[in-house]
Amino acid sequence: MPSVTWGVIQGRKEKLVSRVIIFDYLKGLGIIPDELGDLELPSTVEVMRERVEFLQKLGLTTDDINEYPLMLGCSVRKNMIPVLGYLEKIGIPRSKLGEFIKSYPQVLHASVIVELAPVVKLLRGLDVERQDIGFVLQKYPELLGFKLEGTMSTSVAYLVSIGVNPRDIGPMVTQYPYFLGMRVGTMIKPLIDYLVSLGLPTKIVARMLEKRPYLLGYDLEESVKPNVDCLISFGIGKESLPSLIAQYPQILGLPLKAKLSSQQYFFSLKLKIDPDGFAAIPSHDVANMVIKCPQLLALRVELMKNSYYFFKSEMGRPIKELVEFPEYFTYSLESRIKPRYQRLKSKGIRYSLNWMLNCSDQRFEERLQGNYIETESIGPSFCMGGKLELPGNEIVSDEEEESDDEVLYRRTVTL
Repeated sequence: MPSVTWGVIQGRKEKLVSRVIIFDYLKGLGIIPDELGDLELPSTVEVMRERVEFLQKLGLTTDDINEYPLMLGCSVRKNMIPVLGYLEKIGIPRSKLGEFIKSYPQVLHASVIVELAPVVKLLRGLDVERQDIGFVLQKYPELLGFKLEGTMSTSVAYLVSIGVNPRDIGPMVTQYPYFLGMRVGTMIKPLIDYLVSLGLPTKIVARMLEKRPYLLGYDLEESVKPNVDCLISFGIGKESLPSLIAQYPQILGLPLKAKLSSQQYFFSLKLKIDPDGFAAIPSHDVANMVIKCPQLLALRVELMKNSYYFFKSEMGRPIKELVEFPEYFTYSLESRIKPRYQRLKSKGIRYSLNWMLNCSDQRFEERLQGNYIETESIGPSFCMGGKLELPGNEIVSDEEEESDDEVLYRRTVTL
């Protein structure tokens, strides 16, 4: 009779032989099995072939498998099929499952009940719409690997504590889910503190984040601070920074130094403004144009040139009007400026650039039919120190109720 020890040794030999056969099979496919040394592998090459072919049917290539060969340790029936079935159930299209696995193959190891379902439940608890769950996870699949009591919970709690409306967390996650993976102490709070130090009231920062949560992704040291320094060096006064940032917060993430250089060349050469003046006090025309319309810094100079040439050669209007209404450059020359100018010219109507361009097509037609010039109202202004001033000297402070502040912000910042 063979001994128990003999049977154990024989079993080990069979496993080693089986492992060698499986490794040879994988190598023949171009898959590098080096990372599989400590992994529990199937006993036969047929089972491994089933796993490889299943992944290939999903659209994964040999290179994809080599990026994360540990996926070959997952059983088709116990791991892959349950996980993929759940992902499809929560809204990830079957045609996109392969791409999802490529971007986050670790999900194949997860337990649907213990790990995946609780994350989805948390997202629903944050008011992410059921139909948006799949969209959110396709953007940021790593969410499925987060601990519920970790970064996700603390980032949400901190944003709510600075005034972000809890009802807006869901839309924020849908638009920019990456903030759920950001550490409060090293990423979110330092950015918020810096913006507040520039003169932006905390509640205004909260409103900005509700509408543009991607601002949280701007690197404080590499992008935000250098851009603020760049604005100051080009003539934007510190007292004007809060208003400028509130109007156009994307300015914090632009490659601003290059943008400002090209815009400076355009303004100084084409508009006959002294180049040194661009770096002067904000009272100077160009600095004021940027303060009034910070979107100028994001425009392509080529398009601005075309609009300027039309303004000068066809419309024949004074440069002063561009200084007063720099938003002119933000409108499409072909689809808005030219057609409306020609209509007004044919009717002989006097108009300002603001009156001509700053309205919907329907309102423009109504103005043409009325054949009159409407009174142009003064827009709201943002004051340093956390106050917002509206026409009629109505001052609303940072201490106002949430609902009033929300309405105020929507009136103040229109993009």
